[in-house]
Amino acid sequence: MTQDELKAKVGLAALEYLVPNEWVGVGTGSTVNKFIDALAASTTPIKGAVSSSQASTQRMLALGIKVVDLQQVERLAVYIDGADEIDGHGFMVKGGGAALTREKIVAAQADQFVCIADASKKVSVLGRFPLPVEVIPMAAPEIMRRFVAMGGSAMLRMKDGHALVTDNGQHLLDIQGLHIHDPLAFENQVSQWPGVVTVGVFAHQRAHVCLLGTEAGVETIRY
Repeated sequence: MTQDELKAKVGLAALEYLVPNEWVGVGTGSTVNKFIDALAASTTPIKGAVSSSQASTQRMLALGIKVVDLQQVERLAVYIDGADEIDGHGFMVKGGGAALTREKIVAAQADQFVCIADASKKVSVLGRFPLPVEVIPMAAPEIMRRFVAMGGSAMLRMKDGHALVTDNGQHLLDIQGLHIHDPLAFENQVSQWPGVVTVGVFAHQRAHVCLLGTEAGVETIRY
């Protein structure tokens, strides 16, 4: 089975976690796109969706799914999103799609976080995938130096020859070479650095359930 087919399977399986006549939070990325396609064809009635990115909003609107701003919603029954990697405790690294800040905000307002991913995203220790960190541009050099002091290497994420600009108007750093054995402590530490908008470790907003696409089918992991 191809990786694309595995993503489609977990996207479809995530429909089981919809709560009828409630709001659903929707993340960002290629796996989430499969969920959005499945959601558009679903017969489960929902109030509508809250999106974590402009890209997901555009895709849902094009498919006829109602999208509202988070400010209009007091709570979400479920938030469904992918991950760049996820460990055995439901802690994740996210932000490959550059939407980590809005993803963390939306996830914090949901009763349940369902992570959808293919088996390649499961790790024993976070750090195999570059860690995204959204930063205020003027602080980027100092934040990069701090990560180097921790043993990592930091690069500014580029797009079309220029620094990528997030939906929030900020820049992204990608950090390689770290092994994050205590995600909660790491998230707490880096979040306090001046100029950090959001670090891509999701420990406080960890997954409650992971739907993992494997060759044998969809594996359900609860944390």
